Amino acid sequence: MYLWLAILIFGFSSAITRKLTEIGAQNLIGDRNPISLCNVLFVGNLCALLVTIPIYWRQWKPANLRQLSKRDWISLTVVAILSGALAPGLIFQALAITGVNNVILIGRLEPPLTLAFSVWLLRERVTKWQIGGAIAAFIGVSLTIVLQPSTQAMMSMGSLKLGLGEILTAIGALAVSVSTIIGKKHLSHVPLGIYSIFRNTLGTIIFFCIALGLYGKEHFMDVFSPFLWQWMLVYGAFIVVLGQFLWIKGLRTSTVSTASLIGSFTPIIGIIAAFLLLNEVPTQAQYIGGGLILAGIFLSQVGIQRQTSPTITSPQSSSTQVEQQIEMGMGFKGM
Repeated sequence: MYLWLAILIFGFSSAITRKLTEIGAQNLIGDRNPISLCNVLFVGNLCALLVTIPIYWRQWKPANLRQLSKRDWISLTVVAILSGALAPGLIFQALAITGVNNVILIGRLEPPLTLAFSVWLLRERVTKWQIGGAIAAFIGVSLTIVLQPSTQAMMSMGSLKLGLGEILTAIGALAVSVSTIIGKKHLSHVPLGIYSIFRNTLGTIIFFCIALGLYGKEHFMDVFSPFLWQWMLVYGAFIVVLGQFLWIKGLRTSTVSTASLIGSFTPIIGIIAAFLLLNEVPTQAQYIGGGLILAGIFLSQVGIQRQTSPTITSPQSSSTQVEQQIEMGMGFKGM
């Protein structure tokens, strides 16, 4: 029940994020949107830290920190840049220029990429079901991108025109996939609390610095606006605080297969949320690509269910690596 409630919240995150920016656009401060995507991401990540620090602070013992090598800290830094700053920044930018359904569906590029990298670089063994699911999902994502109707935000690649938002989402998925592989290879022994807090903290700082360099300090002028914070209290309390609390609570006593199965429903809930909150009806390209993606998710879940499924808190498996595996199938969680 904890996991289902968390997935319901995370599934609504993209649609709620877009809805908040629309509310901000209707209540400008000067000529600025106080609920800009950068402000939402920055403040949302701060809220996430307020949740994870009280839960995991005991793992930040000097003895645990001394056990981490220089390579561990370098790997943690790279992961924080890729999955804590670059990927969410690209996804939020994509939300500004393309449909929520596109971001949700194209974000499903991450699992097949991670599976391919795992087989190629980590020599992991996978089932035929997982391979079939990855191929179906990859074809579905490709069709979703290629069959998109022409819009103003398009990039020409020879005779092929691709939407800019779709390309940004795909790059974000690639960044998360690479960070997952680095985590599997080098960070499986790092306590989950150190991994999560370091990634969120450094990722937020790096994102803030990049946005500051690209857009200037004026971009964050309204970060302490009462209008922004009254909505961010809702966003932070609902999506970040409650969602993250329920997710962690559910993960502590669930099996890997159960958590992965429940997490796989996030894209479906996201598409429903986009319709309910934004009246965003799926296009023909999204129906075709989404159908194949859902078929791929189903095949992958069959493969996962057939494998042994220890409890996530089991000492036989790394909690950091297991959470990465489950979140890979979920997609964007709003932070």
